[in-house]
Amino acid sequence: MQRFETYLNENLPQVTSFHPVYEDALGVMLQAGGKRFRPMLLLNIVEAYEPMLYNSALPVAMALEMFHTYSLIHDDLPAMDDADLRRGHQTLHKRYDEVTAILAGDALNSDAFYHIAKAPLREDVKIKLVELLARDGGSRGMVLGQAIDCYFENKPLDIEQIKTLHINKTAKLIAVSLQMGAVIVRLEPEVQKALYDFGIDLGLLFQIQDDIIDETQTEEEAGKTTGNDADKNSFVNLLGLDAAIAQADALAKDLQRRFECFDEKLQKALQPLITKYLNRHKG
Repeated sequence: MQRFETYLNENLPQVTSFHPVYEDALGVMLQAGGKRFRPMLLLNIVEAYEPMLYNSALPVAMALEMFHTYSLIHDDLPAMDDADLRRGHQTLHKRYDEVTAILAGDALNSDAFYHIAKAPLREDVKIKLVELLARDGGSRGMVLGQAIDCYFENKPLDIEQIKTLHINKTAKLIAVSLQMGAVIVRLEPEVQKALYDFGIDLGLLFQIQDDIIDETQTEEEAGKTTGNDADKNSFVNLLGLDAAIAQADALAKDLQRRFECFDEKLQKALQPLITKYLNRHKG
């Protein structure tokens, strides 16, 4: 984590201009903390199989964090969640203004692909990484999930529709982080698929946990705006709190079982992250 954090702070967007807050706005949410879960998934796989490629993979990990941060900045906008707090800090539209927040998110989206393109990796590997992030972060993935989430606010969905929403909005970016790590170290296609499928269900678990946290924790405990899901299609709203917790427990148990089928290197690489997050809804 510290190696990545150092790299991130040394490679924040630097765009000198006479704009009074533009450069600061690009970096402030990256520096605000967060779990760094997606870059850690990628980097831990790289370190397990090809530690000599770790430094070369850092720009790709940075790209994942930039892309994820862009999605949070836009998710917090007044047109979407209208949130005041993110990672324990004011959201960008509150700190500056809505236009600055929109443009900062746009910039981080584009800069993510720039970081991949400039990474010291083989060209064919970089092309595949760009393809995967664009696939799961764009119209076929995260943006689709966000569109469904916003359009169907105040319009109840069934459980399968809610799963489709959150597979796209949340899970695919987690799953592709694992797959991108596997691509960098050239794991076999069947291993890549197993990791991706595992990541989809891990992302679903994350979303159920987030819904539980929104219901049960204060803003100070969660470090972000909570109590904001009353009109949303959340697992808690559909199933009730107790049933949502039961579903999270069952999914965590299934993920643990599948995790134990991975080879020794993968288990060693991912164990600290998986152990930490499988049961985070329990506090």
